Amino acid sequence: QLQVAESGGGLVQPGGSLTLSCAASTSRPYQIAWFRQAPGKEREGVSCISRHDYEVGKDYAPSVKGRFTISRDHANNTVYLQMNNLTPEDTAIYYCAANRYSGSYLCYMKQNEYDTWGQGTQVTVSS
Repeated sequence: QLQVAESGGGLVQPGGSLTLSCAASTSRPYQIAWFRQAPGKEREGVSCISRHDYEVGKDYAPSVKGRFTISRDHANNTVYLQMNNLTPEDTAIYYCAANRYSGSYLCYMKQNEYDTWGQGTQVTVSS
């Protein structure tokens, strides 16, 4: 069965960078999305990547576009989220999730379409 596990969170100062990893237990290139939930707020989509590694198959929330980059390493079944120029507003628990059924060239960050979730990793941006 597919499982995903995220890692790479930690404490970073404003303006700093972190790279999160989402490791899948199988080699299938599933549609993967990153979500985050800040204290007192609803969980929101951050970025996603389709099964196909076209640029059109990647998407970002407006708040992170230009700062975050999503990518996939097929060799180790891992999707990465490179986060640059972090701000305190990026503080949240970050989750990765897989949509096992989408074969679309595009990706979407609708939470109810993702069926497999990791446990979350904490990202704290503070001086």
